[in-house]
Amino acid sequence: MNLEHFIAKRLITAKDHKSSISAPIIKIAIAAIAIGIVMMIVSIATGIGLQQKIRQKVSAFNGHIIISNFNGNESDGSIEPVSTNQKFYPKFNAVEGINHIQAVATKLGIIRTETDFEGITFKGVGKDYKWEYLEEYLIEGRLPKLKSNLNEEVLISQYLANRLKLKLNDSFNTFFLNEGDDKLPKSRRFKIVGIYNSGFQEFDATYIIGDIRHIQRLNKWNSNQVGSFEIFVDDFTKIDEKGKQVYKEIPSTLNAQTIVEKYYYIFDWLKLFDFNIIVILIIMIIVSTINMVVALLVLILERTQMIGILKSLGSDNWSIRKIFLYNSLYLILRGLFWGNTIGIGLLLIQKKFEIIKLNPESYYVNVAPVEINILYILALNVGTVLVCLLVLLIPSYLITKISPAKTIRFD
Repeated sequence: MNLEHFIAKRLITAKDHKSSISAPIIKIAIAAIAIGIVMMIVSIATGIGLQQKIRQKVSAFNGHIIISNFNGNESDGSIEPVSTNQKFYPKFNAVEGINHIQAVATKLGIIRTETDFEGITFKGVGKDYKWEYLEEYLIEGRLPKLKSNLNEEVLISQYLANRLKLKLNDSFNTFFLNEGDDKLPKSRRFKIVGIYNSGFQEFDATYIIGDIRHIQRLNKWNSNQVGSFEIFVDDFTKIDEKGKQVYKEIPSTLNAQTIVEKYYYIFDWLKLFDFNIIVILIIMIIVSTINMVVALLVLILERTQMIGILKSLGSDNWSIRKIFLYNSLYLILRGLFWGNTIGIGLLLIQKKFEIIKLNPESYYVNVAPVEINILYILALNVGTVLVCLLVLLIPSYLITKISPAKTIRFD
């Protein structure tokens, strides 16, 4: 039998322990650990969730890596065509970790209704387009049918539909600038077959999605000419590495740009969340540790006579210190139990009912996203236990200074 563990267990279950002066201090220490773990779990889950959700949304409209012509065009419209007769298309086998490549084109235009008008970017996509990235944002209707003959079906955002007072199955006129000799704008009439809402207002306020063949005709391109290629990688954390590899494998006349480079201001902003999470973790662990140190000191002072008796019976300092460390571990585990229960419960409620809303103009999402990762939670719990116990070794050193002769007579 582990003597230290046995004594610690008896101390924990003793009735006088529950009614002693240390009882409220112990409760405060347990509550501090519980609150700290709740804050840490929530901050990690919401921080990582927000980062992943924004990455997914940017990827849904741009892919992970964009291959296009070198040009000084700062707009979103495709100016110079790229031939689809490339070694890397339709399968990019030269670089591992690429799961899909698709050909797209964009053209700037203006939607004109009887009462309103809005500037838009028409994104033309083909049969190889990976709709599943946008399908989760579809709130009404269906996806355009692109595998049949050229048609007028498009997908429009709820934001644009509301501003233009359009609804499902409505038709509207769109005017496109003509880059050719004839400077008069060209008109196309489209029909809304689906409405999406990504919550990313920068894209929702701009994109309508339809058949790439419309842009090819408007620009007088051949069927094998597109605006750019969008590439999706398996592991987003390796996007910079894959971007460099892709650049080496494409012709020198083409450029490869990752979405991290294109939307640097968004991803630089996302990096701030990592710093915020680290600050919260450090503060919460410090607060929890300080409360545990106070609780341990009170427990030691309260059991001074017991320490003296154990020393007089031959127990060494480390053996007695282990008793109080076991006692502290019990308190830490109690705090972790309640903290994990409350923290994970709050995350599940948010994930299910989406109670906390966010301003999409500031955060690019409508609701606070959460990412419940068991590995992160386990690492957080193990790290908290280890840090607290390591720090508690310092105040437990007080036991070595207690004299048996004086403490046994202590009243």
